[in-house]
Amino acid sequence: MAESPSVDEQVQVRRSRGLRVSAVTDWTTAYLRQLIILDVCCGLAAGLLAFQIRFGQEEYAASAYLWLAIALPVLWVVALELAGAYDVRFIGVGSDEFRRVINAGISLTAAVAVLSYATKTDLARGYVVLALPCMTVFDLLGRYRCRKRLHSLRSRGKCMRKVVVVGHSDVIVQLTTVLRRQTYHGLSVVAACVVGPDEYQPVDGIPTLIGVGNIVDVVEGCQADTVAVLACPEMIGTRLRDLAWTLEKTGTDLCVAPALLDVAGPRTTIRPVAGLPLLHMDHPEFTGMRWLVKSGFDRVSAGFALMLMMPLLALIGLAIKIDDGGPVFFRQVRVGRDGRNFRLYKFRTMVVDAEQRKTELFEQNDGHGLLFKMRSDPRVTRVGARLRRYSLDELPQLLNVLIGDMSLVGPRPALPEEAIKYADYVRRRLVVKPGITGLWQVSGRSNLSWDEAVRLDVSYVENSSFVLDLQILWKTWAAVMRGDGAY
Repeated sequence: MAESPSVDEQVQVRRSRGLRVSAVTDWTTAYLRQLIILDVCCGLAAGLLAFQIRFGQEEYAASAYLWLAIALPVLWVVALELAGAYDVRFIGVGSDEFRRVINAGISLTAAVAVLSYATKTDLARGYVVLALPCMTVFDLLGRYRCRKRLHSLRSRGKCMRKVVVVGHSDVIVQLTTVLRRQTYHGLSVVAACVVGPDEYQPVDGIPTLIGVGNIVDVVEGCQADTVAVLACPEMIGTRLRDLAWTLEKTGTDLCVAPALLDVAGPRTTIRPVAGLPLLHMDHPEFTGMRWLVKSGFDRVSAGFALMLMMPLLALIGLAIKIDDGGPVFFRQVRVGRDGRNFRLYKFRTMVVDAEQRKTELFEQNDGHGLLFKMRSDPRVTRVGARLRRYSLDELPQLLNVLIGDMSLVGPRPALPEEAIKYADYVRRRLVVKPGITGLWQVSGRSNLSWDEAVRLDVSYVENSSFVLDLQILWKTWAAVMRGDGAY
């Protein structure tokens, strides 16, 4: 049996843990304080707005509803706390924070309804219908603005968690590259511990060591607050358990990445079997009611968008015609769901003989893998360059969505000569309809490598959902307006 640590050792551990935690809690505490102030303001604003609309400045001014409007912020903060909306694990990334705010709004509405019925309180339904939904919407908008401000700070290297990564060298390099590009995750890799027999690939600016024997010293030296263990056979069983126990003494967080690739939480559940936490993975569904809803949403949205943007489409077509007198539209055969070919429509952004001149430019290809891309393609017209920058040339693909060949969100539609060269895992992209936008577009567009673009497309296929589609559509606006990676 191992000896219990002495009193001095316990005090030293507490001091070390306090110093380490304070580096992270300084900004998290300030951020949570801002959220609480925001939530109180949203509750007060919604309560007073509903009071003003429902009752005005009549005899109700001194009624219980005014006191309810004043008490509403407290009830709202309590509901958010019970729903887990202040959990620091979900700060700044993912939809869990927003989902918990919505759950808090629904739960508080249900609680008010049940209590008013149980106590036979005559509560004005108009007030409740106005106050609680408005409060939820105000809070969602406010938290979104707070998150964007946090992302801006993280892009400048602030409000970050320092991470030591453990795993095979190629996976470490891949993770580090992604985290450097996507700073909004709030994770900064400060050191790497390579395990396994392979030669390590040094990452610029990051100390790299072989093995995990001195990982605690590395954590102390880098003042890291998190250790991320990537999937590798060398870090399983008792070795991982011992590392967890060691890090527990210093207050360092431990994250473990499973061996599953690009499988999100909704498809995974932990089931304890014989004392082992087995990770059960559900199969993705590509048929049924969920996909019927997606198809209906796509077609209705595409039809509405086409009608709404008809004047813009006409102006773009006129500009293309005036520019060089050539055809307005560009039609090309692409590969859709299950490998079926379809005709894709776009606004023409290149000279009329662009396809014939393509072979002359292969040596200047800036694309990756099977993609052909050029940052300064001489075939692009003057009007076409502007259309490409803001993805306006993609708008006619709404017609493809209306017909049913494409979806609003999905993998990039492939050319037949690309699809015929796909490896087996890449063909997974063809299980669903291609999309006008997708994870590839909101994550870097043409700046992404071929492998990264494929990984994002496969990730979408494995985890596709209606909520994910809405998130991607929301992020598409920002990606398009920035114009990054569009060429």
